[in-house]
Amino acid sequence: MSDHEQQQPAPCRGKVLEALARAERKVFTRPAPKSAKAQVKFLLTRAKGSTQALAERLGISRRTVERYRAGTLTTPQKRLREALAEETESEWQPQVRAQAREQASTSSGMMVDVTAYFGFTYKGCSDDGRERQITTDISPYYVKQILKLQEAGATEEELHPIVAEAITESYFTEWGTRAAGLRADFTHVSKISFRF
Repeated sequence: MSDHEQQQPAPCRGKVLEALARAERKVFTRPAPKSAKAQVKFLLTRAKGSTQALAERLGISRRTVERYRAGTLTTPQKRLREALAEETESEWQPQVRAQAREQASTSSGMMVDVTAYFGFTYKGCSDDGRERQITTDISPYYVKQILKLQEAGATEEELHPIVAEAITESYFTEWGTRAAGLRADFTHVSKISFRF
């Protein structure tokens, strides 16, 4: 088996983390490189030309990185294709992403569209939960907390409570104008998306 075929499994991200990454990709002003060769070349510039550093980051051999850079390998296996796309997009247009994140966390907030199982607690009693599809704005206050947690490497489970609190504030209690003391939690996320 070659180095190219002995790749490590791709890391799995949760739905909230993936939705945040998709929201950032939507603010790009130019498309990220698509071919494996272009992605490797771009990532090598970000790694200051170190094939070893890029190989470790992608979980492949240094020689495999060199083959993609030279164009002798052109079609990566699924795991490497996904890793190249994810790593490229995570490094692409950092200033554009930073501006969108700054604006969302200070003034504009974010929109969330979620389908999940919501359960409620209200003044000491609880209501049976059910699946709901909710689209609502999230205030800059909560966006700032969510983005800080994401940058700090928070897990999916660590993000759920703050996203649930943000949805409770904007959707269920309408910014404190009704149902004071209501607390909503969500589980079993079917789909979620964010929009800056």
